[in-house]
Amino acid sequence: MTTTPTNDGLSRRRMLCGVLAALAVPAGLAACSDSPTTSSGPGTTPGTTTKAGDATTKPTAAGGSGIVALADVPDGGGVVVESDGRPLVLVRSGDTVKAFDATCPHQLQKVAPPVGDVITCPAHGSRFKATDGSRIDGPTPSGLDAVPVKVAAGQVVLA
Repeated sequence: MTTTPTNDGLSRRRMLCGVLAALAVPAGLAACSDSPTTSSGPGTTPGTTTKAGDATTKPTAAGGSGIVALADVPDGGGVVVESDGRPLVLVRSGDTVKAFDATCPHQLQKVAPPVGDVITCPAHGSRFKATDGSRIDGPTPSGLDAVPVKVAAGQVVLA
């Protein structure tokens, strides 16, 4: 009698996680979750924000208070920060700041800060309009989700 092998539900992602865990590669472990997660990265602690391209961290107030100082968001540009463990891309024009979830809908990778009027996902090249987060092109099925923010007392805060 011959038996047919059954599918034990082992996905490529889980297989890769097992290999990475065995090799103790910390950077690869963040990609192992079946649900979207974010990591503050080495040297940071929960409750901090990191300005993209900057090694310094800035504490954020708990409970949705200040995300980052308005002065830390370049006018005509933007930054990627963490707020309550969620990555956000902030885009500034004068005293107006817009925020979007910085997780690319394609494969849940963190997008880069805007360059000109375009936000790009470095993983597979999906591009989004910095003005409204809508999809320009690339493999992503949709745009970035808007996150309501406002400027109060020189701080960008959740609205």
